[in-house]
Amino acid sequence: MSSLIERFEQLALSSPLLETLREIGYEAPSPIQAATIPPLLEGHDVLGQAQTGTGKTAAFALPVLEKLDLADRQPQALVLTPTRELAIQVAEAFQSYARHLPGFHVLPIYGGQSMGIQLRHLKRGAHVVVGTPGRVMDHLRRETLSLAGLRCVVLDEADEMLRMGFIEDVDWILEQTPPERQIALFSATMPEPIRRVAHRHLRDPREVKIKASTATVATVRQRYCQVGAQHKLDALTRVLEVEDADAVLIFVRTKIAATELAERLEARGYPSAALHGDMTQALRERTIEQLKNNGLDIVVATDVAARGLDVQRISHVINYDIPNDTEAYVHRIGRTARAGRAGDAILFVAPRELRMLRAIEKAIRQPIERMQLPTPEAITGHRLAQFKQQVGEICASQDLAFFQGVVAEIEREQEIGPHDIAAALTWLAQRDRPFQFEDTIPRELERAPERPARSARPGERRERPSRDSADFDKVRYRLEVGHQHGATPQNIVGAIANEAGIDSRYIGRIEIHDDYSTVDLPDGMPREIFQHLKKVRVRQCPLNISRLDGLEPDRKRPASKPAVARTKAAEGANPASDRKVRKRGS
Repeated sequence: MSSLIERFEQLALSSPLLETLREIGYEAPSPIQAATIPPLLEGHDVLGQAQTGTGKTAAFALPVLEKLDLADRQPQALVLTPTRELAIQVAEAFQSYARHLPGFHVLPIYGGQSMGIQLRHLKRGAHVVVGTPGRVMDHLRRETLSLAGLRCVVLDEADEMLRMGFIEDVDWILEQTPPERQIALFSATMPEPIRRVAHRHLRDPREVKIKASTATVATVRQRYCQVGAQHKLDALTRVLEVEDADAVLIFVRTKIAATELAERLEARGYPSAALHGDMTQALRERTIEQLKNNGLDIVVATDVAARGLDVQRISHVINYDIPNDTEAYVHRIGRTARAGRAGDAILFVAPRELRMLRAIEKAIRQPIERMQLPTPEAITGHRLAQFKQQVGEICASQDLAFFQGVVAEIEREQEIGPHDIAAALTWLAQRDRPFQFEDTIPRELERAPERPARSARPGERRERPSRDSADFDKVRYRLEVGHQHGATPQNIVGAIANEAGIDSRYIGRIEIHDDYSTVDLPDGMPREIFQHLKKVRVRQCPLNISRLDGLEPDRKRPASKPAVARTKAAEGANPASDRKVRKRGS
């Protein structure tokens, strides 16, 4: 059946979910989605074998959402995950897919989070609960989580739960679920203990096994660059400046993103065109023909639009948006290194996407080389070298007699020396594309860690980086979340690292008070990041970040006195709570 499913519209999904998928940019179901969604919608149990990064979250989340009764606020679906990070990620995916389901509520529960906060949310009601086995067991034993209305259970990454010693807990939890519930079990491998769990709890399951494509062309050099979402366009500009590229194919997730990025590149002086599913066949063919015949060097495409694209002069594939699954990555980079040529594949990875990077490396069975963004100095040098080469070629190939006469006239009439005239002409030549590249990415964010740090597993202690590895000028900021909101240093680090693209090693001392917190961050924060962080939420509360010194980014004068006074008053408003300050760093 799955081989015949090429569009989500072929699945029995409701209009709100299909609308969401179109907005997100999912154009076609991945193999695991095409094979899993139909039997789950039909009510069958499923035993799925698929690697991380194959798109299995949507494979179980969409059928779960399709079958929910939104008027019933008791838990109808339980998803078990091995780690808190995955629990949060899965809960966020549910929330994203359910954007057009009014009243939907998903609750992640895991160790390390305040039990009181979880109790309040459980009392309020949740349609879907996503949790780690240990914390789910805690709530079941306390009788604060009821599974009486449960319709579906999902076991995500069951082999990882086995490796971490949770499989007996999973077995116990399944015994507490109603006998008529549906179960979907997903695992990258199927060791005997997992099969025993499946045999004991699943009823006549449909077995789905997806083998992800792992064949990447040996002549493709694969590199990744860690960069926050707000800096990706500037990072792309730097890469396009210095890479010795013939034609470049840039991949994004959505049709809207393809059009917008092509327009923004055009505005920066890089002639580009979009390639996506909404284009007419004639326009698509014309764009590809231009790419083949040197009439166009940069194309921004979605996965579906670039399917089957075979243009030998594509020297670089840039994954501007990380793909949704590992197979898509393999297909994308296969667009370069055609006909035995060498090629380059570059992947942009935001801090919160490092898990997918590791999944891709595991799927292709090789590490992806880390690259540093070209520095402004390197770009300036590259532009100067190009200009000098052009001047030399023109001197060698063109008749310059008329222009030499023009220079002589300027020298005679205005009494300007030839070197000054040449310098003025050079300035004119580079006015629209200055040799001195404007630095738009904070210097402290240009260098990423050598390898993405592995998340601490339960029982492990997360060590703080040494101060030597994070030597920077610091500014102290105030955040409007504290103990009473359930904020922890980990929450704050995660929010700032993920949303601002600031690596955690650059996040300094954190102090959490009753109703606010403070954090040390690198000096020189760009205004747009500062404004974005104001809206970022921790424990459902906006950070409303502000500098303790009253200054605003890119401004030298203090904010109004009342604002400064309020900040100082807040610092000393609750001396009792200050004795309970929780600190990160020194």
